[in-house]
Amino acid sequence: MATARASLVKKLSIVFVLGMLAACLRPPQRTPSTGTVSAAPAPAAPTPVVESKPARVVAGLPATLSWTSTGPIITPKSDAGYDLVSVKDPTVVRYKDRWHVFASSVARGGIYNMVYTSFSDWAQAPSAPLYHMDKTPGFKTYVAAPQVFYFTPQKKWYLVYQSGPPMFSTNSDIEDPTKWTEPSAFFAKTPKLIDDNGGWLDFWVICDARTCHLFFSDDHGRWYQSKTSVDKFPYGFSTPVVVMEESEAGRMFEACNVYKLAGTNTYLALIEAFDSSSSSRRYFRSWTAESLDGPWTVLHDNGAAPFAGKHNVAFGESAWTDDISHGEMVRAGYDEAMVIDGSTLQYLYQGFSPNAPTSDYNGIPWQLGLLTAK
Repeated sequence: MATARASLVKKLSIVFVLGMLAACLRPPQRTPSTGTVSAAPAPAAPTPVVESKPARVVAGLPATLSWTSTGPIITPKSDAGYDLVSVKDPTVVRYKDRWHVFASSVARGGIYNMVYTSFSDWAQAPSAPLYHMDKTPGFKTYVAAPQVFYFTPQKKWYLVYQSGPPMFSTNSDIEDPTKWTEPSAFFAKTPKLIDDNGGWLDFWVICDARTCHLFFSDDHGRWYQSKTSVDKFPYGFSTPVVVMEESEAGRMFEACNVYKLAGTNTYLALIEAFDSSSSSRRYFRSWTAESLDGPWTVLHDNGAAPFAGKHNVAFGESAWTDDISHGEMVRAGYDEAMVIDGSTLQYLYQGFSPNAPTSDYNGIPWQLGLLTAK
């Protein structure tokens, strides 16, 4: 069974490599793709987005958003076995009075994997050791962009990530990173829409009482959704559909998060963007909806008035980064409902020095910092 599963994983990864655009700012695999992508067909009409003023008031969120940031608190630590360049794409939960963080790691040469770290207080984060997930059976391959949560119906922890296609592993004990199951696929094969549109990345699961929703991006300006019943999860996902899209790819790029606002019937979606309004620096736009099926109404629409970005983040003596990029809200819980408390917002994110060279994306020295809403 394990051999068959490994074979399936290998085949799915090959399909992804051949279908992903080599010029994407996030690499889809350990080595550069030699595949090509034909022109994408005109996508189906997405769910209409209701435009509104950024200043509208949403129950469960501050009327205006501004943040303070720490300096880098989780950084790439190299040793004899790992020459790390960056730590990025974090996911975080609080469980048993400890923070548990999983993140992508990039070693010199563009070698991607994931790391795990745990600590009781944010002040301990800089000194907390990193566990390299390639030490866990099945993880010595391209894995990145994790999301972690406890799936209550099955009493299991889930780690969702990309390994080309969307993959998952389970664990009964989040504190033991050696016990994650080998990677398994959500889909038996890549959906045709995804192949036609140039790939998929940055997968996110959130569930309501009946349905689990899988959201993701494609780096070409489209945001997708697939879903299955809670009873069938993690299998039975429907053919993905385009939820929203932008003609300018950077306006709806990647790294989506979707949360339920505590004490409300409102969902909040965050999607990373970059455009002229942010001088091409990374920031987050946001939308709200009364259902995970939408429609989604824009809340923070550009880099001048972002959900989180350079224009509403204050640092200490000087800004250590101009980019507020791929990260995770600090949740009010740790289960599949993805609930956040709007009165105590914090966001663990990736950034890098404004002086760092960026010509080689795999060489950008991403580090993790923590935002706290004022």
